[in-house]
Amino acid sequence: MPTVKGDGMRGLAVFISDIRNCKSKEAEIKRINKELANIRSKFKGDKTLDGYQKKKYVCKLLFIFLLGHDIDFGHMEAVNLLSSNKYTEKQIGYLFISVLIGANNDLMKLVIQAIRNDLASRNPVHITLALQCVANIGSREMAEGLSVDIPKLLVSGDTIDSVKQSAALTLLRLLRSSPDIIPMGEWTSRIIHLLNDQHMGVVTAAASLIENLVKKNPEEYKGCVSLAVSRLSRIVTSSYTDLQDYTYYFVPAPWLSVKLLRLLQNYPPPEDPAVKTRLTECLETILNKAQEPPKSKKVQHSNAKNAVLFEAINLIIHMDSDPNLLVRACNQLGQFLQHRETNLRYLALESMCLLATSEFSHEAVKKHQETVITALKTERDVSVRQRAVDLLYAMCDRTNAEEIVGEMLEYLESADYSIREEMVLKVAILAEKYAVDYTWYVDVILNLIRIAGDYVSEEVWYRVIQIVINRDDVQGYAAKTVFEALQAPACHENMVKVGGYIMGEFGNLIAGDPRSSPLVQFQLLHSKYHLCSPATRGLLLSTYIKFINLFPEIKHTIQDVLKSDNNMRNSDVELQQRSIEYLQLSSIATADVLATVLEEMPPFPERESSILAKLKKKKPNSVPDGSEQKDQMPKLPTAQMSNSSDSAQPTSINLMSQGSPAASGAASASVDLLGLGTPTQTTAPPVGGGDGFLVDMFDTLTTSSPAPATNGMDLGGLTGGAEEAFKKFICKNNGVLFENDLLQIGVKSEYREDLGRVWVFYGNKTSFQLNAFCVDISTPGDLATSLSVQQKPVGGEVEAGAQVKQQFNMACVQEFTDAPILNIQFMYSGAQQKINLKLPVVLSKYITPAEMDSGNFFGRWKALSNPSQESQQIFKASAPIDIETTKSKLLGFNVSVLDNIDPNPENFVSAGVLHTRNQQVGILVRLEPNKQAQMYRLTVRASRDRVAKILCDLLQSQL
Repeated sequence: MPTVKGDGMRGLAVFISDIRNCKSKEAEIKRINKELANIRSKFKGDKTLDGYQKKKYVCKLLFIFLLGHDIDFGHMEAVNLLSSNKYTEKQIGYLFISVLIGANNDLMKLVIQAIRNDLASRNPVHITLALQCVANIGSREMAEGLSVDIPKLLVSGDTIDSVKQSAALTLLRLLRSSPDIIPMGEWTSRIIHLLNDQHMGVVTAAASLIENLVKKNPEEYKGCVSLAVSRLSRIVTSSYTDLQDYTYYFVPAPWLSVKLLRLLQNYPPPEDPAVKTRLTECLETILNKAQEPPKSKKVQHSNAKNAVLFEAINLIIHMDSDPNLLVRACNQLGQFLQHRETNLRYLALESMCLLATSEFSHEAVKKHQETVITALKTERDVSVRQRAVDLLYAMCDRTNAEEIVGEMLEYLESADYSIREEMVLKVAILAEKYAVDYTWYVDVILNLIRIAGDYVSEEVWYRVIQIVINRDDVQGYAAKTVFEALQAPACHENMVKVGGYIMGEFGNLIAGDPRSSPLVQFQLLHSKYHLCSPATRGLLLSTYIKFINLFPEIKHTIQDVLKSDNNMRNSDVELQQRSIEYLQLSSIATADVLATVLEEMPPFPERESSILAKLKKKKPNSVPDGSEQKDQMPKLPTAQMSNSSDSAQPTSINLMSQGSPAASGAASASVDLLGLGTPTQTTAPPVGGGDGFLVDMFDTLTTSSPAPATNGMDLGGLTGGAEEAFKKFICKNNGVLFENDLLQIGVKSEYREDLGRVWVFYGNKTSFQLNAFCVDISTPGDLATSLSVQQKPVGGEVEAGAQVKQQFNMACVQEFTDAPILNIQFMYSGAQQKINLKLPVVLSKYITPAEMDSGNFFGRWKALSNPSQESQQIFKASAPIDIETTKSKLLGFNVSVLDNIDPNPENFVSAGVLHTRNQQVGILVRLEPNKQAQMYRLTVRASRDRVAKILCDLLQSQL
């Protein structure tokens, strides 16, 4: 703030001194109330207040507000200060408005007019004050009112440089808050040419603005590429003495360089040979400078220099077209792998993960394998060790797979618990992807179970069984290996599952050895029986009945086990049912029938591994895209069926099912969170029926025309499954909106006429703190004018296992179709997580039920006869029509269900009143079900246009 001589406010200083000298809270409140009464009387009674006095009193009000007290007057006096020509008076006016006047305040139109007057003035100080106020408030109304003034000010030739800087940053603020209002088309070329401005400050501000515009409309702003390359070239080739005002510790304009390099990452490599050559020279120069001795030992110098270098490497990786640059970037990063600065090692590992996916630099990355393995074993920081795991995974191919998998298995025994599950998935994927000898693959998976059994998911052991069944050459070895593994005194339950399944299918292949005779195999498995969960016991019982078919000589021994009270009278109904049914099957069925029912499982049809989907579900960004294209999972051999010509439909009964929803649940979870579409929900078979096939366990649920998506987001930018979860809340107010491995998000809401309160609960499911926890709510389209949203803040951290609550106040201004978008971001294990959900606030929430008799209903029904007041849909029921279910959905839609109104007792007649801020809208509903055709005819009439169509679409989605 510039100092103005003789402009000290003595009264303000005395008041502040009095407040500081108060001995108690009561004394402070008494002094503040006395001052507020004095100021109120001055504003009301004294019409001769000059600008200085108004400024002084407004300053006191501002100070009182900052102490935490409410201020309910003085706003008009602050607005009047904006018309003053004195800097300090205008400044205090703008300061008061920025702090105390909200975006929806009635005085905002006067404020916008005052701002427009200042923007039109020729005083740069007044213009800058006005721009700062706009940037601080950034409301939609300001964006609408100043959408022409600010861009015009930015590109005007008469505007001085400091004002252009402020104008660019103010415009950026408005674009972020109201991107649909600012019409940038007519200013495009002139804004792009700001990159050629002589003033570096203007270029820096313009680069931020242009990067934001490019993300929204890259094609319109592609002319900025050549200008950005030209400006970058001038900065990179200049000496630090050439740009003294913008040199930071001997690095010329590092912030601008980073912005320009990021801007270029929004476009493919330039097509113009001259521009491409110049850009290549710039990147080579940056890499060359990184090799030069540092010009200063201070950390600020190395930070600035490395910031430019890493952004340049990101651009090289993005372009992925120059082998020389990619190899040089890899070598430069390799030097950082042993740097003493932890952050540099982390960033180097992260960037090399991306380089490993390029065909040009993959071999260069592999040269640093030993260094990365050393980092994995010796690094103190777990986040750096995790990046080392990611890099080993990315650089792995057929030439080094055994060595990398071996090192990862060795490290797994002492690995940090937070990364064990991810490491298990990656080892399983690498072992399968690069297995030349499948005996090695079996050894790796069994080692995984032995070392980290608690972290081996169902997908992993499902997959090893699938591969063993499909490969004849490995079946005997797998049976022998699991038999030996089960002999350990303490063995994990997952090992028992794998052993039970494989020995039940292929135990006969090792039965010739007296050390693994049928009775020994049975006794070994049964020794683990009582230590296992009911699901695993069910699988072992299925193994026992398979043994009766494979080894008739131990039939009576197994039948004695099945007859035992421990099984026949087990409290678990699944185990009891299996024991009884298997005993009867072994007693009644002939040998031929038994052999047919219990024959060996047929090979599984070809399909891609579900483990990779599991890894993507856990950490969407941890699997580089290129790695999948570079080496596809080996295809399983075509299924050969012994009893059927149709290889896709196995005929054997699934006796090995665990009576759990693994068959449908495990696969559906991995598919859904990938954002590949909404998996078709299937119902798990009855626990005792045994009427499914084991092949279903490994199948990924199919989708109808899956939509392409990245990072778990659908085409609308929402997290996968968000749309379906949102629809479930149309007829209910409470429940779980979203859940994954890290976070559970629940919603509770209540509505009263046009006002609603929504509480969102964020529950941390991990054993680690979620950092940088940030929640933002956006209102797409014209929702901001139709729904008033007030958001209460939420803390920046969510402790392990804890839950935090956030409140949103929602007032319905007028009818609306869209829903607010909840944007959640937080850091977990060093990686940023993003979740975008629809907050379940729909128009029907603001309806209250209405009661009326037959005469009133049909009288009002006939009165609403205009086509725009009615919406009708005929559609097929999404589920079998049930009267009680339909009735509960109508009540959940907040309309009444009126009895004895419609002549047809099968029909539903409902009424309600929609409450908005300015009016009430009558709603009438008639629902005609046709049970025979499983169809509905839904008619909605409303006293306001558009409302009937909106409500009809909402209710139809529930039926």
